[in-house]
Amino acid sequence: MIARSAATLITHPFHVITLRSMVQFIGRESKYCGLCDSILTIYREEGIVGFFAGLIPRLLGDIISLWLCNSLAYLVNTYALDSGVSTMNEMKSYSQAVTGFFASMLTYPFVLVSNLMAVNNCGLAGGSPPYSPIYTSWIDCWCMLQKAGNMSRGNSLFFRKVPFGKTYCCDLRMLI
Repeated sequence: MIARSAATLITHPFHVITLRSMVQFIGRESKYCGLCDSILTIYREEGIVGFFAGLIPRLLGDIISLWLCNSLAYLVNTYALDSGVSTMNEMKSYSQAVTGFFASMLTYPFVLVSNLMAVNNCGLAGGSPPYSPIYTSWIDCWCMLQKAGNMSRGNSLFFRKVPFGKTYCCDLRMLI
């Protein structure tokens, strides 16, 4: 858990730069161009704190996911699998993969909130209204997403849902 948390802490600034580089596509902006320029831009505009935007929900999600995955894998390996099976090691690796998938599904809201907070009010169109509300904290972001029923938005490649009452530019083209 400590190693995973340390890795998250060390890599989070690069995660913020990556997310902001992707989000600038929404507004056709070029604020973050390259690693060095992105580091200078974030430091100039937000200071050191800017590199760690969204860190708390990401750390919480990682820790909960790790505990959940390992606990479920232990329970499955100890109580559900028959130790007399010749492919026991193979079955244990499958159980670890399945419990990891299950844990990541349950902790997805933490990933979502972390990603939204990393781009929140950073000067990019995608992190500002009308594309995204301005959140005062990650808890505010969590509450607003939960209230709107959007805690699982973006977690599926194939089964996408549109929040009720939303109109998107592709819908507007159809009306014209």
